[in-house]
Amino acid sequence: MRRGLRVLVAATTVSAVMAAPVAAVAAPPDRAELQKQLDTVVADGGVGALAEVRDGHRVWRGTSGVAEVGTTRKVPVRGQFRAGSITKTFVATVVLQLVEEDELRLDDPVEKYLPGVVPNGENIKLRYLLNHTSTLFDFKDTLTMQEILDSRWRTWTAEEMVARALAKPPTSKEPGKVFDYSNTNYTLLGMIIEKVTGASYADEIERRVILPLGLRGTELPGTSPLIRRPHPHGYIPSDQGLVDYTEMNPSIFGAGGELISTAADLNHFFAELLDGDLLPPNLLAEMKTPAVPGRNYGLGLAWRDTACGTRVYGNDGDSLTYQSWSFSTEDTHRQATVVVTPTHTGDPDITINNFLNTAFCN
Repeated sequence: MRRGLRVLVAATTVSAVMAAPVAAVAAPPDRAELQKQLDTVVADGGVGALAEVRDGHRVWRGTSGVAEVGTTRKVPVRGQFRAGSITKTFVATVVLQLVEEDELRLDDPVEKYLPGVVPNGENIKLRYLLNHTSTLFDFKDTLTMQEILDSRWRTWTAEEMVARALAKPPTSKEPGKVFDYSNTNYTLLGMIIEKVTGASYADEIERRVILPLGLRGTELPGTSPLIRRPHPHGYIPSDQGLVDYTEMNPSIFGAGGELISTAADLNHFFAELLDGDLLPPNLLAEMKTPAVPGRNYGLGLAWRDTACGTRVYGNDGDSLTYQSWSFSTEDTHRQATVVVTPTHTGDPDITINNFLNTAFCN
């Protein structure tokens, strides 16, 4: 299962330098401009932000804003955060490893592993769960902000979340044809991992990814409300203003979004994934295959084209209190992870795009 896993030295990605001679001679990102763009992200709707940009041997880390409303405490540059839907890339990696081991097949129906759980399950393939073409309603869209506030310490089960989703009609008529992002898909994948392996998806991610890669700041907390290492505080909006929602029961996110990580760990993970150290070439290619033509999402992996035409692969995550983006060039020579604790007063997409363009373009 190891498939030649490498342990990276803290600030070095030697293989990336060797694999990308064109990128290696490009000018590194301008550090002053990166800081300026990160400050703009916070100015346009963030309490605080942190980022790590890697360019071969060079590493830039920066922060902006504050770690906690009402204080002047700086954001910890190596701080942990809830990574939201970046969890899905970890889950997808485990699923594809099980495919490599002939424990699963991408074109197997959900019905084979979870009989009677999903209506039309005989026509919904595992790949449709991975690439969000299953037609299953997103359970997250059944939750109101008030319900989320009231359920802060509640433990949610996967079965409850699936039941909420299935109470809603399908989002389209035929599975496999229409992309419609749904956290329910990954809730079901977590259940399937457990059915096949006898262990939880969290245990399998830890065994297959976290421990081999030495991701010391990464964990799946289950029902624990704590972020154990230094971290910025995260907030959600209410009628009384921002509510500190840093501590909460993350079972509400489950296999679709419960991961806690660091910028360095996410850069390390995506470097290993894209370098082919977690999956064989054919399955990594499946990850990069669009769900439907024109979409920038494959099997748990997303991509975007920067202003300079560089395509970068990774994912983004929204866990209510933290918004994160982690992307890498295909040759892994250049990487960027940026995290914002939002004020929920605006849309950070434009300023984040500017930051990523600065990180990946000269």
